[in-house]
Amino acid sequence: MLRFALPLALTLLALPVAAQDVTPTGAWVDRYGTAFEFSMCGDGTDLCGVLRDIQGKSRTPDNLAFVNRQVVKAEQVRNNEWKGTVVFDGKQAAATVTQVSPDTIEITGCRGGIFCQTLTFSRV
Repeated sequence: MLRFALPLALTLLALPVAAQDVTPTGAWVDRYGTAFEFSMCGDGTDLCGVLRDIQGKSRTPDNLAFVNRQVVKAEQVRNNEWKGTVVFDGKQAAATVTQVSPDTIEITGCRGGIFCQTLTFSRV
């Protein structure tokens, strides 16, 4: 029994370290081709996002004006989750960014607290 318990215990101890190595830093794209570049900013726990390209129905003159500009600024509220703002259609909205896996981020933006949309981005 000890022969099985030791490897299991070592595996469980390694899990938190592996989870800490996952960061949202890097390039991300949604299913339409809209792309963000995320980096840690502020005190090193805040998340900043620069819109690199916009595609699909969101490719409007208002949104194209924000390409290559920072449009996401959020403070970390727990592991793999940040709350702040996102600029969409030239207007600021409340946003939650959640890294749901090493290669998947969800951005939920809400206006007026009731009009919300969640977009899923994959690591490039």
